[in-house]
Amino acid sequence: MAGGYMSGIFGSSPVKPMQQHMAKVMACVSKLVPLFENVIKEDWEQVERIQKQISDLEKEADVLKKQLRLHLPKGLFMPVSRRDLLDVLTMQDTIANRAKDIAGVILGRHMVLPEIIHDDYLKYVRRCVDACEQANRAINELDELVGTGFSGQEVKLVVRMISELDAIESDTDKLQADIRHKIFAVEKAFDPIDVMFLYKIIDWTGELADRAQRVGSRLQLMLAR
Repeated sequence: MAGGYMSGIFGSSPVKPMQQHMAKVMACVSKLVPLFENVIKEDWEQVERIQKQISDLEKEADVLKKQLRLHLPKGLFMPVSRRDLLDVLTMQDTIANRAKDIAGVILGRHMVLPEIIHDDYLKYVRRCVDACEQANRAINELDELVGTGFSGQEVKLVVRMISELDAIESDTDKLQADIRHKIFAVEKAFDPIDVMFLYKIIDWTGELADRAQRVGSRLQLMLAR
């Protein structure tokens, strides 16, 4: 019975559940784009609806994470360590967690973004989501990497993907700096507590791209071993 259950979850390897978890993380974080679009419109009913979707998707990702941790075999006959897989899983999980944090604070405080950063912030959020999507694409190549024993053209493909992920993350750093500069110029016109939380949301949004880059960095370490 247990063997059948294990086989049903993993098939021949735990790679597919890793990819399924990352897909759920991606579904969660991508909701931040419509969330911020509605924050700008100050449509709090829609913001609440999307925040609930993000929270539900994060919980679903958490269930997948726990299943994988509980049932990941201790002796895998594959060219990747159990520790590496768990590290990647943890990094993926932190992306969904941070998306939930952002949505929760935004809704809880009914945070209003200064008009001066509306367009820039949407561009920033979308680029951070791009970073997560690039990490998702790289994770989707993991089964091919395993199948080729981490060798050949597949490795070159994933290296290019990781390089592109690094470039996207660099873009988000520049966008964040521009937004901070614009807010600094007008922050005295706003309540200090609101400004404090605004800077926190800016940082947390950037962390989405940072954590996606860490997923890529862990894959790069796997390739080097």
